[in-house]
Amino acid sequence: MYRSAIYRYPCRGGAAFHGRPLKYIREDNPSVYCAERLLALLEEGESGLGFNTGMSAFTVLVLGLVGRGDRVAALAHMYGTALQLLEELSRRLGFSLDLFYSVDEFVEGVGGGGYRVVFLESMTNPLLYVPPIDEVAKACRDAEGCLLVVDNTFTTPYLLKPLRLGASLVVHSATKYLGGHNDVAGGFVVGPGRLVDDVLWEWRRMTGSIMQPDSAYLVARGVKTLPLRVERQSRTARVVAEFLLEHPRVAEVYYPGLPGHPSHSVASRLFLRRLYGGVLSFRIRGAGMSDVERFLSRLRVITPAPSLGGVESTIAYPVVSSHSTISEEERRRLGITPDLVRLSVGLEDPEDLLEDLDRALTAAG
Repeated sequence: MYRSAIYRYPCRGGAAFHGRPLKYIREDNPSVYCAERLLALLEEGESGLGFNTGMSAFTVLVLGLVGRGDRVAALAHMYGTALQLLEELSRRLGFSLDLFYSVDEFVEGVGGGGYRVVFLESMTNPLLYVPPIDEVAKACRDAEGCLLVVDNTFTTPYLLKPLRLGASLVVHSATKYLGGHNDVAGGFVVGPGRLVDDVLWEWRRMTGSIMQPDSAYLVARGVKTLPLRVERQSRTARVVAEFLLEHPRVAEVYYPGLPGHPSHSVASRLFLRRLYGGVLSFRIRGAGMSDVERFLSRLRVITPAPSLGGVESTIAYPVVSSHSTISEEERRRLGITPDLVRLSVGLEDPEDLLEDLDRALTAAG
């Protein structure tokens, strides 16, 4: 691992990363570069950049790709802080932002909207819709100059490779499945060198948002077990989803692996394996905020906490975590109501998780 902050100026033939000489840690670092190459290989892209968080990666994408007078489109069913950032920067930087609340309208609207950049998530947070990325990509290609950016955090390159489907760039929060142990924060962008190395690298340098070498090491370590973890978490999540579907205290379950989920057919068509990820959401029947808080307090195996994708099962309450930064009216329009919780399945025994959920749901009732 290279923790050095500065490097001797090379005269000839010195180390070069992203086509530039290695000088200073704010620009490049050998450990970070190894993680960047690893993610580029996994996502089948030309180049990658590591960032200190997923949100800093997303911020640099917006700053580097969007300018005054541009038009931007996004599926409104996305991480609340990313949505908040887009809305705030659209006002400050002078670009227009169109939010789509329907996946079908989104696919139809992208092609004829004259957009510079289109943002979407491979699996939306927290209702787990899976957009037809290949159809959106085709619409962007038909509209010349339109870039499609896909957040692949929830599905990971083990289940989905957006660049194969025609996306321009892929972004990750490495804090989740890539790191996989709830002990590292980071982000990545992967795509063609003309965008990653020639445009976004400069914005990362200026914003000082490069990933730190220790974080790069932890992400590379986590990726070693990514297939094993995603396999186990996906299979357990399916068991949990089917259990909750029949539970009298549960009103609705959102998991693309269930045949009744609106995105089941799209996910089955696009995903590389018959696995559907380790995250699911559900509504507690008739619950208000106090009921949900009582349910969360009764859990013993599952930990109430933000984030997802770790080896421990965690459960989040979107109205006070991932989507707390947007208005109540906006949350309700997105279907994020006080009865909704999001569960990230870890590596525990499935029976322990079912027993924990059943006990907490019954006690909260």
